[in-house]
Amino acid sequence: MSDQTHHYKVGEPIRDTKAPEGPIEDRWDKRRFSAKLVNPANKRKINVIVVGTGLAGGSAAATLGELGYQVKSFCYQDTPRRAHSIAAQGGINAAKNYRGDGDSVYRLFYDTVKGGDFRARESNVYRLAQVSVNIIDQAVAQGVPFAREYGGLLDTRSFGGAQVSRTFYARGQTGQQLLLGAYSALERQIAAGTVEMHTRHEMLDLVISDGRARGVIVRDMVTGEIETHLADAVVLATGGYGNVFFLSTNAKGCNTTAIWRAHQRGAMFANPCYTQIHPTCIPVSGDYQSKLTLMSESLRNDGRVWVPLAKGDARKPADIPEDERDYYLERIYPAFGNLVPRDIASRAAKNVCDEGRGVGPGGLGVYLDFADAIARLGRDAVEKKYGNLFEMYERITGENPYETPMRIYPAVHYTMGGLWVDYDLQSTIPGLFVVGEANFSDHGANRLGASALMQGLADGYFVLPTTVGDYLANVKSFGDVDPAEVEQAREAVQQKIDKLLSVNGTRTADSYHRELGKIMWDYCGMERTEESLRKALERIPELREEFWNNVKVPGDPEGLNQALERAGRVADFFDLAELMCIDALHRTESCGGHFRAESQDADGEALRDDENFAYVAAWEWGPDGPTLHKEALEYEYVKMTQRSYK
Repeated sequence: MSDQTHHYKVGEPIRDTKAPEGPIEDRWDKRRFSAKLVNPANKRKINVIVVGTGLAGGSAAATLGELGYQVKSFCYQDTPRRAHSIAAQGGINAAKNYRGDGDSVYRLFYDTVKGGDFRARESNVYRLAQVSVNIIDQAVAQGVPFAREYGGLLDTRSFGGAQVSRTFYARGQTGQQLLLGAYSALERQIAAGTVEMHTRHEMLDLVISDGRARGVIVRDMVTGEIETHLADAVVLATGGYGNVFFLSTNAKGCNTTAIWRAHQRGAMFANPCYTQIHPTCIPVSGDYQSKLTLMSESLRNDGRVWVPLAKGDARKPADIPEDERDYYLERIYPAFGNLVPRDIASRAAKNVCDEGRGVGPGGLGVYLDFADAIARLGRDAVEKKYGNLFEMYERITGENPYETPMRIYPAVHYTMGGLWVDYDLQSTIPGLFVVGEANFSDHGANRLGASALMQGLADGYFVLPTTVGDYLANVKSFGDVDPAEVEQAREAVQQKIDKLLSVNGTRTADSYHRELGKIMWDYCGMERTEESLRKALERIPELREEFWNNVKVPGDPEGLNQALERAGRVADFFDLAELMCIDALHRTESCGGHFRAESQDADGEALRDDENFAYVAAWEWGPDGPTLHKEALEYEYVKMTQRSYK
């Protein structure tokens, strides 16, 4: 079957064959017991490559090294601790129920499946909730300075999509503190000689031999040298691809190159169109901005979101009396109020701004107001919880949030799509494992806040070490890597570099990236329609062709060349953007962060179509266009219902 108008073919269904049967609470124990083990003496003879040093990659490399494997770790930054996980602010979820407010592993599982709009796998999400409890213990043992309440227990706060307080935090710098914990574990293994660290190296291709992932081709970003590194298994922990939109909350270096090149080698890409829009971002301030800054979702614990009742009300916020304000989240969603999930809060903000009630330049902003919290708790208490976030906001905007409300607006943040993996976190290429934001596995169509840190550390510390061991123990003999396969991968990398440098056109890669990002935001952003997606699918190939005929990449392949790095990443973003739009176009339902204007109920809420779309869309790359493989989603424990936070 093929559909030329949609640019794709439909192939055989795909199944996750690794998830055990039986009661959901026993499945991970069952899988761990059935997994084959590698004895300690043999581990020393086995090599594993881990690409990326964020929470998933750092914890994975540290744990595999601790187990005795010979690990090679790669990152493009000058130190592993500069991974973008360091920017996470608000907290990490775990079902410890210290508050005694009704939390449990099952409730965390339920909230995460519901928060993902019933588009995640039950088995994976339940395991995540189970393992969350161990993550906190591990982090505390590493010295992560979580906030504590007066009795000495770790403190928690609330996050969107939950009615319990389960988010552990270290002021507004939780990601930084957790990453430093994983980094210290990683550095310990580097010192012990079990992990060999390669900084300033970018992965540009995957080596496959005898049908298995056996290594990577990387470029030394300082010398320009193309290197081959071989191993018995490869782990990708390279983060998300939100920078396809150009303006996002991601660090400028975040890209899709590692997972996209693996996709071209045969790893299926799942749900590429599932992008998370974060509701509390500092609004865009001008045409030449290159990055957006996030204000933590934790601020919605104490900050109240509002806009003026009247359209075009340009008065200062202090001059607008209470009865002329619309606290719209509290009004529309009384049960959850300001703590609705991110996709709901983002769309509500867009709606009030579309009505002409937005604030700030261009009317693209809403207020996040702390006046009530300061009056109730006192300024000192608010400063203890959020001081560094308030300081960051003031530095960027020149406004003091203790005295005037913050202005926020939704922005691209996390990507729930990524390489398809089974319950063991293995991709469709044997021996290629994918962890953290680089895989698609746990969040469905919308990630609840404070779940990314939980998933990254669960994958790296607790899941991957078991499942990689099982893979390695089951392979009788790896044999030598075929030199012809290595040469072919090296040649592909070299050709791409040569091609980029030879065009010598008139426009920078960044200018093309900015234009691509605008197409993606306008046509495949917070709201998509069939018409807008078809426009994007016309425009993206045209712009890509222009890029390959007119991009200017100065400098040489030898040595440091940041223009070359950026151009390679933008080239991959073009290909990914096209697949994202094809995926978005084929899914004619609204779910989670994917809002199709044609699919909404009478109240303007997202309307899912479970009869036709209760599946994971896993895309196979092909020179003539992608092939769609569907993985059916079945729910035994959480009944599929239209989400309500009212």
